[in-house]
Amino acid sequence: MYRYDKDYRKVKNKIEGDGGEILAANFLKSKKYKILQMNYRNQIGEIDIIAEQGKTIVFVEVKRRSTLEFGRPIEAVDLRKQNKIRKTAEIYLMFAKKSLADVRFDVIEILDEQINHVENAF
Repeated sequence: MYRYDKDYRKVKNKIEGDGGEILAANFLKSKKYKILQMNYRNQIGEIDIIAEQGKTIVFVEVKRRSTLEFGRPIEAVDLRKQNKIRKTAEIYLMFAKKSLADVRFDVIEILDEQINHVENAF
């Protein structure tokens, strides 16, 4: 029974996370961002959304929560996570031949269905 509960929570969290990323991407599109890639992965880690705003490449971490029981969603993007995102972004920029581009790291937190876009989060 415990294994089922654990697997169920894992699947539920994945579905909610994917839904949050879709909400975030649609939000960015409504603000005239161009979505370059979603769920980019390399040997270092993953970036939820890579977008372009003008000439700036924006790496976006999406965090979604249904309650504040475990804190604000943005609080989950700690220093360890930020460093992992930065290293992952460096590899993306190198392979995309955009290493000279202006870069920004944003967090989109979704609490229930409210979206808070934090530009230059780190």
